Amino acid sequence: METTRTRSNTVFVPAALGVFVLINALLLAFGTLPMNREGLGIIVAAGITLAIYSFLYRDNPFYKIAEHLYVGISLGWHITLLYYNTIKPNLLEALFRPEPGEAIKYWLIVPAFLGILFFTRFSRRKAWLSRWAFAFVVGAGAGMAIPRVIKTNIFIQVSKAVTPFVYYDMYGHFDWALAGKIIAFIGLITVLVYFFFSIEHKGPLKAASRTGIAFLMISFGASFGYTVMGRISLLVERVTFLVREWLHLAG
Repeated sequence: METTRTRSNTVFVPAALGVFVLINALLLAFGTLPMNREGLGIIVAAGITLAIYSFLYRDNPFYKIAEHLYVGISLGWHITLLYYNTIKPNLLEALFRPEPGEAIKYWLIVPAFLGILFFTRFSRRKAWLSRWAFAFVVGAGAGMAIPRVIKTNIFIQVSKAVTPFVYYDMYGHFDWALAGKIIAFIGLITVLVYFFFSIEHKGPLKAASRTGIAFLMISFGASFGYTVMGRISLLVERVTFLVREWLHLAG
């Protein structure tokens, strides 16, 4: 299997590279792409885009190079952003170059020390020190996230579910949005019934649990459709770039 894949890549790699070079040479020769930095950037972007989508054929060196470039550039960008937006203004300048009239914040030495402990993961003997930093981050993160999640997913949901139904709007007209509220309320009750396992689902409970399953499937389907729609939007944007900006086949 590996030998067959290697042989296929031996043919695919030079053929794909030759076609890409030929297309770009023609585009530059006919003036479709400018011979400057802008044209070079379009060629590089088109090459990386095609390299990423070449995985649809099979795993190949083009995809691996593009994948490593994406991961490396993303990591470098995030590290640079983290340094200039967080570490430099909130730690280094607060410790060594405070604003006029402000005292040096010596307490920042503690989080700085915990941050340094993360790098002990690269040492086999000292890796256990990083557990202190991880414990603090996990504990603080859980302490900040749990109240927010409870408020968003429980308290607000419950408050919306127990809101009295309003049949008329502020102008005295019938509120047709009431139908949506009733459907949401039915979905809430039936889904809760489905997850209530203390009593066997028979009779009305069985019908309610089946209705809850339908609501769950609709919810999962909508979430999946939203995810697919986002991916399709990215695909459309990349194809539009290749057709318009690179090949200039459309206005």
